[in-house]
Amino acid sequence: MEKKDAPSLVSDEQGRIDGLISAWLIPPVPPPAPLCALAALIGIGMAVLIRVALLGLHGGVGATQPFFPAIMMVTLYAGWRWGLIPTVAGGAFGWWLWGGREGVPLSEDELSTLVIYLLCAVMVVAIAEGLRGAIRGLARIKRDLGDAEERLRVTQTAAGVGPWEFNLETGELYFSPAARRNLGAPLEGPMQLADMAQYVHPDDREIARERVRAALTGSEEYEVEYRLADTSQGERWVHGRGEVVRDATGKPVRMIGLNFDVTNRRRAEEQVRESEARFRALADSAPALMWTSRPGGAREFVNQAYVDFAGLSYDEAMTLDWRSRLFPEDLPGILKAQIEGEASLKPFSLEGRYRRADGEWRWLKSFSQPRLDSSGVFSGFSGIAFDITDAKRAEENLTNINELLSERAAAAVAERDAAQAALLQAQKLEAIGQLTGGVAHDFNNLLTVVIGALDVVARHPDDARRRERMIGAALAAARRGEKLTQHLLAFARRQPLKPEVRRVDGLIAESEELLKRALGDAYGFKLRLGAGVRAARIDAGQFEAALLNLVVNARDATPAGGSVTIESGAVTISEPRGELEPGVYLKVSVRDTGSGMDAATIARAVEPFFTTKPPGQGTGLGLSQVYGFARQSGGSVEIESVVGEGSSVSLLLPVVEAGAPRNAAQKVDPIRAQTPSRVLLVEDDHQVAELVEAMLNDLGHAVVRAGGVDEALARLDDDGEIELVLSDVIMPGGKSGVDLAEQLAVSRPGLPVVLCSGYVGGDQSRARAGDWPFISKPFSLETLAQALSQARPG
Repeated sequence: MEKKDAPSLVSDEQGRIDGLISAWLIPPVPPPAPLCALAALIGIGMAVLIRVALLGLHGGVGATQPFFPAIMMVTLYAGWRWGLIPTVAGGAFGWWLWGGREGVPLSEDELSTLVIYLLCAVMVVAIAEGLRGAIRGLARIKRDLGDAEERLRVTQTAAGVGPWEFNLETGELYFSPAARRNLGAPLEGPMQLADMAQYVHPDDREIARERVRAALTGSEEYEVEYRLADTSQGERWVHGRGEVVRDATGKPVRMIGLNFDVTNRRRAEEQVRESEARFRALADSAPALMWTSRPGGAREFVNQAYVDFAGLSYDEAMTLDWRSRLFPEDLPGILKAQIEGEASLKPFSLEGRYRRADGEWRWLKSFSQPRLDSSGVFSGFSGIAFDITDAKRAEENLTNINELLSERAAAAVAERDAAQAALLQAQKLEAIGQLTGGVAHDFNNLLTVVIGALDVVARHPDDARRRERMIGAALAAARRGEKLTQHLLAFARRQPLKPEVRRVDGLIAESEELLKRALGDAYGFKLRLGAGVRAARIDAGQFEAALLNLVVNARDATPAGGSVTIESGAVTISEPRGELEPGVYLKVSVRDTGSGMDAATIARAVEPFFTTKPPGQGTGLGLSQVYGFARQSGGSVEIESVVGEGSSVSLLLPVVEAGAPRNAAQKVDPIRAQTPSRVLLVEDDHQVAELVEAMLNDLGHAVVRAGGVDEALARLDDDGEIELVLSDVIMPGGKSGVDLAEQLAVSRPGLPVVLCSGYVGGDQSRARAGDWPFISKPFSLETLAQALSQARPG
């Protein structure tokens, strides 16, 4: 039969405490002062009534005895302070009965009796206060024990822990509600030991019985884990644990213990086992070597590829020392990298040659990753290694192929660069060809002015006024021809030019005549320059070439009678736009009133060799050259177009600060500043030599002439007083003026040299790259004087 819950020690003690509290009316907390005062008055009144009722108000016998119960009651109820009130009241009542009401002094016996009463009353108060504190302390203990039992019950219920007890002497079996829930047993009703078997899975009943028998015989502690017979909610597991209580003779008298549901743990363990099985199956199917290790390097898992590579059993592969399999030359580097990688507790990789089980050396590249446990503590490394032998061989073959092809590739690149350079130059020459008609017209006009003016001067040499006017007109026409020639040479030259800070509006204005000639008289031409003093760091020649390309493209896209407008101004870009970063830019736009472009044409407009012109009429390099120039200058190109209305192609160039202009007051007249010197003039053209010699004589210099480099060197050997050399770059005989300057820099390092040329090709790039002053033909007397002063700064 089920064991009944016998009253515990705590329950018995609580009963006695409750009896005392109910009998003596001891409140759990001190009552308020009014109630305490009322209790004191009631106690005094009851004591007086008892005395009066039994003996009346005469005689002194029994005057204080009735106050002892009142003292005890008030002290237990309200505390010792209030218990002193009936104590004092009893003494006062006895004094009053013993004659105090008539003014009769107390006798010695009466006084002694009163003292004894007060002493006894104080002792009663003290005893009652002690009893009161003890009873209230026991009440608090009872409440704490009750709270603890309740917390334990709640904890056991929440944790699924169910206590149980079996009395071997009486056969009584007690199972708590939690223990019943764990077994799936009814929560009410008696339970017998024989009933336990029906809740245990049939396959686990024998092991459960065996554990109980072993515990009773004392061979081992009682602990067992079994499945429940009820599988309606899936397989459930219960863990039982307990101990046997024995009497003095060692005979078992009771078994106490608990059970708890471990289904979730069992299921988690099963999931872990299934996960491990899936991981092992996956790892064994991988073609790469895989392993895990513990701190210190001992391996705890390897996959099948690892075992096959080692050619050993699984256990032997787990303890294999890979140093015995490493290629001797790779061993030091691998060991050093491994020690450093493991010490860092960070991911690391190794690469080396290892001997496979069949004796072949194979390249392996491994990657190791640190593992952390659930608390974040390092627990070893996980690693994987790939066989990269084939990749290594392919890399070696590719290296050999690259070496074989390097010379051919270099030659192909050189041919490509040469072809591209030739094509670019051809595109420039095409544009120059389109300029030929306009340029010839301009030069004929200029030559008409020069020839006519010189003819008038020759016919009227004595007319000073007419002579000055005609000479001025001839000089102006010649300077216009010089400027036009410089524009053509700047556009046609092959060598890359150095970028410099230039005001864009000034460059456009200087190129106006050239652009008009390229456009022709059948088109309108307008300039709207708004950049002002703003400047950009550009190559002036490339800028003019880009501008000329845009004008020629605009002309070809515009029917006769249309117009082309060049506009300039500053724009501010506040956020990235295409290839342009935020900043201030100079915008130079070429607008036409032509046929316009659709979106597909705009998207490909700057591609090299893309053109919409008929075959033979365009290379497709014009806008490509413009775009390349803009990107090299830190800018870009933007195209806006509407089909049937025209197009606008804009150059956007970063604005830079222009250098401050020199103070005019600080300029020195180079003509007046000349110091007479002996100058060697090297020039093969007799007429040019005559003119330059006259200019040098006007500057106060004595001139020695030579027609070539060899003759110039001979003059220098014969004439030790020559102080400066002025040489043309293009010279006959296979040696140029640059060769002469370079030879003099070695043999006569202190001798100043000035170079000049009127041709864009040849050695002009070498001349400009050197430290010698360089002037382009034709040049004025002032330009010549400045170059001579620059060559001789002292």
